[in-house]
Amino acid sequence: MRYAPALTALASIFALAGPSQAEDATSEPSLAIVAEAAEKQLRQTFTNLQFEDFGPSPVAGPIYQASAGGRLIYYAPQSEHILFATIYDRNGLNLTALDQENRARKQLSAIDPAQALAIGPENAPTIIEFTDPDCPYCRALDRFWATKAAEGKPVRRLIFFVSGIHPDAASKAEHILCSPEPAAAFKALYDGAKPAKLETCPKGRAKVEADSALVRKIGVSGTPTLIANGTIISGFQQAQLEAFLDTPQSRPLGKPPSKALPDAHR
Repeated sequence: MRYAPALTALASIFALAGPSQAEDATSEPSLAIVAEAAEKQLRQTFTNLQFEDFGPSPVAGPIYQASAGGRLIYYAPQSEHILFATIYDRNGLNLTALDQENRARKQLSAIDPAQALAIGPENAPTIIEFTDPDCPYCRALDRFWATKAAEGKPVRRLIFFVSGIHPDAASKAEHILCSPEPAAAFKALYDGAKPAKLETCPKGRAKVEADSALVRKIGVSGTPTLIANGTIISGFQQAQLEAFLDTPQSRPLGKPPSKALPDAHR
């Protein structure tokens, strides 16, 4: 019984895979009527959109969804199409984003904040950040955080390193983790410093490897990737980050940080 849904799905695929032998000349008019009804329903349902034309899609048969690299994709096995798309219902609800958020909540359970490199004051709003020392957008994000800290809007960043994109990322991440002052080493590298010798240590190497395993497990595929208030933010999306900082639950708690904090926590 446990295989019944899968068998039903396969049966549906095979049933739709080829034309019926009973088809005759009446099929085309029937399809035209179906298409006309579909177009009418589309226009009546999504009245806020203006449609210039309407016609059959190259996609045929049932469509399934899968997750790859933290992103939802859709697959039509009958016509062998893969779709990178966003699905909305008739009320304008983004079902793709909703599904991704639900998946993100499940993935969050795999993240142990205690294992992160924490940068920033403890009483500031917390954000989880997957970063790469050689990622230019990650460096731009670091400058953004420094600017916000200077404005009295610091954040506490829980850092996990992504080391599978740039060849030197792992060694630079290990250097940061093995330095006597990791936050200062982080700031220096993200500001473009090129140390004559990169620090190494078993503990730092183990942390880099653990971060890599976490990245694979939860499907982080690009940097920076942030998780703010349970929402995944892919890339340096300044408007979203500004909104995060401006929400009441994200405002810094207690007194503003001392003048030393922006330098120590960039």
